[in-house]
Amino acid sequence: MNASAAAPVRSDLLVLGAGPVGLYAAYYAGFRGLSTVIVDSLPEPGGQISAMYPEKPIFDVAGFPSVRGRDLVAGLVEQAARFDPVYLLGHRAQTLTRGAGPGITVGTDRGAAVRCRAVIISGGIGTFTPRPLPAGTQWLGHGVSFFVPSLQAHAGQDVIVVGGGDSACDWALSLQPIARSVTLVHRRAAFRAHAHTVDLLRRSAVEVITDAEVTRLLGTDALTSAEITGRDGSLITRPAQAVIAALGFTANLGPIRQWGAEIVGNRYLRVDTTMATNLPGVYAAGDITDYRGKVRLISVGFGEAATAVNNAAVLLDPGAQLFPGHSSDTGPADAGPSAGMPASTGPASTMQAAI
Repeated sequence: MNASAAAPVRSDLLVLGAGPVGLYAAYYAGFRGLSTVIVDSLPEPGGQISAMYPEKPIFDVAGFPSVRGRDLVAGLVEQAARFDPVYLLGHRAQTLTRGAGPGITVGTDRGAAVRCRAVIISGGIGTFTPRPLPAGTQWLGHGVSFFVPSLQAHAGQDVIVVGGGDSACDWALSLQPIARSVTLVHRRAAFRAHAHTVDLLRRSAVEVITDAEVTRLLGTDALTSAEITGRDGSLITRPAQAVIAALGFTANLGPIRQWGAEIVGNRYLRVDTTMATNLPGVYAAGDITDYRGKVRLISVGFGEAATAVNNAAVLLDPGAQLFPGHSSDTGPADAGPSAGMPASTGPASTMQAAI
């Protein structure tokens, strides 16, 4: 069922951000009996993981020795689907206003409005914009990309990965068994990636070129090669049908800055031990939060989501218990819709609302 700008979506709780932490918050809100709307500016659930690291193995999620990003997201979507959260994807939260009562209304850039009683901001690092590859501007979208949504799309290709962080090194290692050749170009000798990853990279078949930059891309109808210039002025050419510019990204809290929340370091939201911000009824969880001793891991964000939801539940119903009991004490969970897609049924559920 599609939402309408003229008919605001109503829920107990609004979750801003459909990354792993936001999806888990939606599940936990359902466990507490709260109806939930999830808003995200990206067109699919998963946040940064779906946009940037879908094929990347993740090793620090409890219970999973290794799990691909896309598989973790699919599991979280399926877990939340039991409670039919409403998805407004492709919507950016723009305004937050309060009426005469305790209700909160959040408007989006596409004209939708969500009326709720509490908000959890789980927007990760906020809106993120990839840093461009100067030499690749004209090839963006047909040879140059910022992410690797599918490793198999590069099977049999000559691939150049540009960057020295974890993403660049991870993608180079993951592509090496699939691509015809992989070359990693980094403008410095030292890498930002973990030492173990760099060690694996140097022992792999990936050609590593440091103290150099990709300065020109060549081809007529399709990308065929790249020129790489060293700091010493040397020039080499490598075949390339694909260039992955893993140069990092800039983050921005966007309109949230105007809502009056206390901001730390120009990018994080200050929260207390209940995950509450200084705004009444507004909580936060995940990488966007800041407090003494904060550790920015997905596993930590899951705990923060549960803390935020439980405290929001008590705020909405002062007679409720903060600790709801263990999920294992309840009856068997409904299998719900299939993994990988948000629920498409329910009172107002929608993958992308037509506003």
